[in-house]
Amino acid sequence: MFSSGLRAAVWKAAAVVGYAVQYGCIAHCTLEYATDFIVCSGPSMEPTIHTQDVLITEKFSVMMKTVDVGDVVIARSPTNPNIFICKRVAGLEGDKVCLNPGSFIKKYRWVPRGHVWLVGDNMGNSSDSRVYGPVPYALLRSKVVFKVWPPGDSGSLRGPPQEMLQVLRTMKDTGR
Repeated sequence: MFSSGLRAAVWKAAAVVGYAVQYGCIAHCTLEYATDFIVCSGPSMEPTIHTQDVLITEKFSVMMKTVDVGDVVIARSPTNPNIFICKRVAGLEGDKVCLNPGSFIKKYRWVPRGHVWLVGDNMGNSSDSRVYGPVPYALLRSKVVFKVWPPGDSGSLRGPPQEMLQVLRTMKDTGR
């Protein structure tokens, strides 16, 4: 019925399709459950992250609940679940954070259980937890580990601006 040449070509095509499906499944699982590439937009994380910077994130820290103060995370926006935000963790559950760090009379708030306090590094131009309050931990998607673009600025992210964390976070006895 089929010539041996046609049969061999069909088997080769089937093998190529099979490998493509396998690699597609591996890529899907990797990007869905392990890592992700993110292109950032907006000025809220400047000078650490600029618009059009490409970041690699990992999802294990969020799944294992090992995100810590100072980590940069990707989360679903609490005000618009269709978009993702890139912010720095400034407080964990049980922490006391300052709502108005530039003001003479400070106002503080406790981060409730199951929530984190997120802020942008560019505090003068950032819509963050100071606007929408504590963010449920379930909205966190991944933790930023590496900047890949632009090439001249690639590498691990710089730590948080120290003056930002010193003003924002007032630790109490949280048992940690």
